[in-house]
Amino acid sequence: MRIMKVNEISEQAVDSPLFTGGAVTRQPLLSEQEGAFFSMSVVNFSPSARNWFHKHTSDQVLLVTAGRGIVASETEEHVVAVGEIAYIPAGEKHWHGATPDSAFSHITLTAAGGETEQLEP
Repeated sequence: MRIMKVNEISEQAVDSPLFTGGAVTRQPLLSEQEGAFFSMSVVNFSPSARNWFHKHTSDQVLLVTAGRGIVASETEEHVVAVGEIAYIPAGEKHWHGATPDSAFSHITLTAAGGETEQLEP
């Protein structure tokens, strides 16, 4: 058993071509390297920061923990706020990030060993 306090987990700058529009940091919570069946982390977006369209080989769950964000597919776009959960099925083309006027944080949960395919730019 392990108990963690999210505010005590240091933020790591994300340097990935998947992100655009501003600074993004990540706080790793659990990973398959620790023997977990899933990967879980907090992702923090500065205002207007987001990821490009992408898809995952596993389902993804996003739990909004701070600010306001956008979760979008090719056919719909939703503004989300603290306490809301987005479920994205495996293979669905989507993006998520902060609104222009708010930073945004979410906990992301995916299956261990899952892969992400960037679909743009």
